Amino acid sequence: MHSDFKSEPDLTQEHNKSLSYYAWKRLRRNKLAMIGLVTLSLLIIIAITADLISPFEPDNQILEYATKPLNFKGEVLVKRITDKNKDENEYIPIKGFLYEKDEKVYYNDFDGIEQSIPRNDLAEGSRDDWNRELTFLLGTDRFGRDVLSRLIFGSRVSLSVGLISESIAICIGLILGAIAGFFRGAPDKVVMWLVNVVWAFPSILFVIAISVVLGKGFWQAFVAIGLTSWVEIARIVRGQFFTLRETEYIEATKALGFKSTRVIIRHILPNSIGPVVVTGTVGLATAIIFEASLSFLGLGVQPPTASWGQMIFDGYKYIIAGTNWGLAVFPSLAIMITVFSVNLLGDGLRDALDPKLKR
Repeated sequence: MHSDFKSEPDLTQEHNKSLSYYAWKRLRRNKLAMIGLVTLSLLIIIAITADLISPFEPDNQILEYATKPLNFKGEVLVKRITDKNKDENEYIPIKGFLYEKDEKVYYNDFDGIEQSIPRNDLAEGSRDDWNRELTFLLGTDRFGRDVLSRLIFGSRVSLSVGLISESIAICIGLILGAIAGFFRGAPDKVVMWLVNVVWAFPSILFVIAISVVLGKGFWQAFVAIGLTSWVEIARIVRGQFFTLRETEYIEATKALGFKSTRVIIRHILPNSIGPVVVTGTVGLATAIIFEASLSFLGLGVQPPTASWGQMIFDGYKYIIAGTNWGLAVFPSLAIMITVFSVNLLGDGLRDALDPKLKR
């Protein structure tokens, strides 16, 4: 006997889902946020696999090929690597291969003069292994380095500095904001005084000042940025703690005799992490811009390490001269795409983590 009665769907499992489940569900509906997430994920993959996908070593110079245009092709001889500490090939640019004779290879050099080199000095294998045609898709810079390879390795510097510096900022902001918001009184006054002092300085000038004190380099850049980016996170965490510490479940934990550290870490902090994630995502974009600014000014990552800011500094003069515009435009586009992707993701996370929104 069949019944026409249709059972209602069991909503028990749906109601038992965690907040992160509903946040991810809302985030997936936001197409712009997903575009930002996919783009940022692709950039991270490029940064991690830079050694595998880069066509050349970023610091490999061929001075004869300096400031060449897009899709430039050049013929070279590949020398044998004799130094065990060096991984990159050494190239000899030529105008054309002539012939082999008596264990020597004869060729026209870049000036069109006939030269020879012992065959044993070249790479092992067939002629295709030591006589190649190189293609520079985005051209070369003033030192004959491949622009595409430096862009790929520059993503590693920018993203790593951004992630590490923002992690430092989040840790400092969480600790100081939690202390100020939970204990109030004198700790709150001290933390807020420190916040107001740091916030009184223009951020970029404060970053430059710390960079000058610490010196120039990779780790100095992310420490300087991290030490100046925590104030907004601290204020947000402090405000969250002010609200949550008065709720009934926190009063219950105090009545049960739980220690302050457990109440902060186990009960209040997880419920205030949403705004911190959003602020940290936006801070990542700011950190990337700061790193590029420091490198442009010569205070960040030092040459010959590939950095988008340093590439812009090396190339903007060519825009003024009206030639080789890509040397400055390509790294500028890389920064713009990265920051735009992070901002799209940050906006999506803000909406997804908002508890007022319907699922």
